[in-house]
Amino acid sequence: MARFLYSLATFALLPWAALHLLWRARRQPEYLRHWAERFGFFPAADKLDPARPTIWLHAVSVGETRAAQPLVAALRERYPAHRILFTHMTPTGRATSEALFGGSVERIYLPYDTPWAMRGFLRHYRPEFGLIMETELWPNLIAACRKAQVPLSLVNARLSERSAQGYAAFPALVREALQGLAAIGAQSATDAARLTALGARSVTVTGNIKFDIEAPAAQLELGRELRTRCGERPVWLAASTREGEEALILPAWKDALQRVGADATALLLMVPRHPQRFDEVARLVTGQSLALQRRSENAAVEATTAVLLGDSMGEMFAFYAAADVAFIGGSLLDFGSQNLIEAAACGTPILIGPSTRNFAEAAREAVACGAALAIRDADDLVARITALLSDAERRQRMGEAGHAFAGRHRGATARTMELISQAVR
Repeated sequence: MARFLYSLATFALLPWAALHLLWRARRQPEYLRHWAERFGFFPAADKLDPARPTIWLHAVSVGETRAAQPLVAALRERYPAHRILFTHMTPTGRATSEALFGGSVERIYLPYDTPWAMRGFLRHYRPEFGLIMETELWPNLIAACRKAQVPLSLVNARLSERSAQGYAAFPALVREALQGLAAIGAQSATDAARLTALGARSVTVTGNIKFDIEAPAAQLELGRELRTRCGERPVWLAASTREGEEALILPAWKDALQRVGADATALLLMVPRHPQRFDEVARLVTGQSLALQRRSENAAVEATTAVLLGDSMGEMFAFYAAADVAFIGGSLLDFGSQNLIEAAACGTPILIGPSTRNFAEAAREAVACGAALAIRDADDLVARITALLSDAERRQRMGEAGHAFAGRHRGATARTMELISQAVR
């Protein structure tokens, strides 16, 4: 009954979903593309090779897609004859899989969670098994997989306290969905406990696959090239900033540059999380009367440039490699933080704000081991940046601690692959 009512509500909301896509397309025109897939109509089957079995991996957006890199490599090694199909919910997730995997994987949008669309998806692509990255519970999808005998596992699962409270408002629906999964691999014991409290029968702590992502050599080389373009100036990175954070950081940084004793030669490399905001952030920079250059200009950074805008996709490792210190966006305001693990793996000293629910345990441990410093607000951020840029010895200690921190947590991919093998068997 709970899933029946959920299905009715989902069907009733389909017109709103169409309007939502149109609204999002005002800022990101990519939302106008591939509409049919979102409503259960897919490309012609003749583009697929029916002789090749399919592994299906759902990664809702950018973070989940990037996290899937070690898992995709392991799947290719163990199942070389299989095709890999990615499903996404956002254009940026889809663009990220294109940048990371190119034509080596198929990719579509996962349709909205109506029973007929999910049955049609499974009939069309006939996956041998499916994997959902992190936490995306679609009750009709899970039920359709169970009926079609397609083992569907939740891997690299995380569940914040806030999300757990939201799911707890629909106990019967969530319990049925969790118990319909073939396996669940959680990032931490805390995540496992929250999933179990919601009704999951068996949860295995496999660790966080993001620790297994290695910086590509080409990205590290690009980082060195970018740093050369900056000259001898110290560089600090505001990585994956979210809406509202730039408006706090830029005035604080401008004030620091104007104060006596602040290092006026330092360069701020600012990389917004979402590409549709590149122009908006550029306007915020110039609105503060700060000299701006764009990464897309592919030019040497002028001595008078105060902010270099990282308006490119797929270069975050290069940005970390080019920076002396990195602030992790999404943590200054209540977004739960973006991924701090990549910065640690690059040996870049980390600053992180008060909102860390998406990486709560990783953030706590990074601060405890000396790889990261916690900051309160934008003024505190700028004060810490100024101090760190003049303290090379402390930056080196923090970078070494970050390398060690990332190394201690590797191995989640192998544990996840074992869980998948058991589920498929």
